[in-house]
Amino acid sequence: MSFLQAIILAIIEGLTEFLPVSSTGHMIIGSSVMGIASDPFTKVFTVVIQFGAILSVVVLYYKRFLGKIDFIFYKRLLVAFIPAVIAGLLFKKQIDMLLENVIVVAVALLIGGIIFLLLDKWFHEAEERGMNELNSDAAAFKIGLFQVIAMIPGVSRSAATIIGGLTQRLNKKAAAEFSFFLAVPTMFAATCKDIYEVYKEGVGFSSHEISLLVVGNVVAFIVALLAIRTFISYLSNHGFKVFGYYRIFVGLLIIILHLCGISLDMI
Repeated sequence: MSFLQAIILAIIEGLTEFLPVSSTGHMIIGSSVMGIASDPFTKVFTVVIQFGAILSVVVLYYKRFLGKIDFIFYKRLLVAFIPAVIAGLLFKKQIDMLLENVIVVAVALLIGGIIFLLLDKWFHEAEERGMNELNSDAAAFKIGLFQVIAMIPGVSRSAATIIGGLTQRLNKKAAAEFSFFLAVPTMFAATCKDIYEVYKEGVGFSSHEISLLVVGNVVAFIVALLAIRTFISYLSNHGFKVFGYYRIFVGLLIIILHLCGISLDMI
């Protein structure tokens, strides 16, 4: 992997991690287009640079994470995080197999896009509550169940958890913010797991690879900061439709290329 490829993947991660368009799906597509999808280091890189993205959440919402200790807030995050931990342990092998399949990403993007076109209508007239009114562990757990669905590449962790928040009658802004908060333990755990597995296998990083990881995290951090601010403002004012149209377009494009016998690494 070159520095240019690392920067491109980090930009993709920073832009898409907190948008409901699937960061994993886009990085699978991006690495396939650049011909580095089968590189073992690429798989580690695409997970580890998530640390830079989640750090942007902690910085933007530092009062939530680093201000006055709110044990209820942390408990709700833990409760919402539990389903993903259980599912990850039980279905790790199946999830890893799905990560190799670009068509799975395309179908998930397409179906998710159709759902997003309907979200504004489904939840427009629903009674809305704010973030502080997510007042039960049961509601947090239900949002966590939606996060499990996002283990299918192309679904989007952000999309699934935002929809989960809407089903618990959070408003759009509150649902998106809880999705950001839930990303912190989820993505941190995934990063630590991957690093541990690499260490356990005795695989070390070269100085070049360490430099790539540093650059990737810095770029992902900066881009994610901008993406979060823009997304919250746009979502509050315009809703979900543009993300639905985008997902449908990308999903259909991948399927059409596949049917025409054109693989992404040939582009």
